[in-house]
Amino acid sequence: MTEAVEFDVVVLGAGPVGENVVDRTRAAGLSTAVVESELIGGECSYWACIPSKSLLRSALARADARRVPGLRHAVQGPLDAEAVLAHRDEYVSHWKDDGQVGWLDSIGARLYRGQGRLNGPKKVLVDGPEGEHHVLTARHAVVVSTGSRAVLPDIPGLAGAKAWTSREATSAHRVPGRLAIVGGGVVGVEMATAWQALGSHVILLVRGGGVLPRMEPFVGEHVVEALTEAGATIRTHTSVTSVERRGGTGPVTLVLGNGERIEADEVLFATGRSPRTDGIGLETVGLAPGSWLPVDDSCRVDGSDWLYAVGDVNHRALLTHQGKYQARITGAVIAARAQHVPILETDRWGAHAATADHAAVPQVVFTDPEATAVGLSLAEAEAAGHRVRAVDYDLASVSGAGLYGDGYRGHARMVVDLDREILLGVTFVGPGVGELLHSATVAVAGEVPIERLWHAVPAFPTISEVWLRLLETYRG
Repeated sequence: MTEAVEFDVVVLGAGPVGENVVDRTRAAGLSTAVVESELIGGECSYWACIPSKSLLRSALARADARRVPGLRHAVQGPLDAEAVLAHRDEYVSHWKDDGQVGWLDSIGARLYRGQGRLNGPKKVLVDGPEGEHHVLTARHAVVVSTGSRAVLPDIPGLAGAKAWTSREATSAHRVPGRLAIVGGGVVGVEMATAWQALGSHVILLVRGGGVLPRMEPFVGEHVVEALTEAGATIRTHTSVTSVERRGGTGPVTLVLGNGERIEADEVLFATGRSPRTDGIGLETVGLAPGSWLPVDDSCRVDGSDWLYAVGDVNHRALLTHQGKYQARITGAVIAARAQHVPILETDRWGAHAATADHAAVPQVVFTDPEATAVGLSLAEAEAAGHRVRAVDYDLASVSGAGLYGDGYRGHARMVVDLDREILLGVTFVGPGVGELLHSATVAVAGEVPIERLWHAVPAFPTISEVWLRLLETYRG
């Protein structure tokens, strides 16, 4: 059966980003279809943000409790791994998307399950279940929000070794005795934190000199120190040249660049991501299949007046919350253009520009200690030609940090634009600092002058008092 239908907007991909596009276009009164080949809710809901943070929550809560006098002796035992994994399963709805489907129905969006692909300008073909075929035409816009997938390196033996990617690491139902993790980025350190706490012996293999290389150097130093104290083994300047696992079962052996052999029960490769843009018909509109899709600040694909790319596929900021931000912008842009409302292209922080992608991207890494940053690092600010000063403060010297837990260790940095006296970036590392990040994001995105920040009084005794200490340090 073949069905031909016309909509104002067609969205390829129903992860959190695609869902937000649909929400905004429907709120603007535009008829919208969304096409999804997997679960509604996407990577974040079932194999990334939600399951990983549900695994990490128990680990971080126990670590915090062990810092509190009168409580630490009550939490010295191991985590109940079975309970933690069951909690994870509940949070991902046991990998069923009924609730998400119900929400799409409630806002009047039309869901097409199956593989969607472009077939020329404003045309989308959908190969659905049981031989169904649909031809969708978009009056105004097609939005690609198909996300990204984990990349496995091309090394001998890996193809048949049944190695974990981030999907297997967040959805596994048993705790491996020995877990080797290749890669020192966010996925690598978060999964090292989670599985070490659940009972695995973790060995983390990193090609470079440290972990979390895109953040300020002191962040990775704190994380490595804490992982090592927790029992993990960290090997830097280490490459994996081949993998051996006969029949894809039993122990797996990693052969390192120096010839050393390491055996583990499972191996996770956390070595990057690629866009899920192969097989979606990009070649029919003059674009390269499998490529990232460059866009302007309204998230419209360069050279097109109808095709948008939102979330990971545009490679601006591979973070769920940032993709959802882009989706809100894009929904407003599509609605404005459909209704012939002028686009606020000259307003840098207006309703139609995803400016935060350049200036104020926030991120939390849920390790112990937590690592958070927004905006530019010192090195990035200097490379961009800004005249800046880094202002640092030891978080352990803040009264609220000492009350949070004995032996608190952490660090704070703000990067000040000396010409405009505003903040270009802020970084925190330490237990519980994830909840500090939004105040920093407001300061950076709002370009709040230092002189006005002086009047934002932090409550005593909280870890947020670090803001006062940073400003005092800056003023001398």
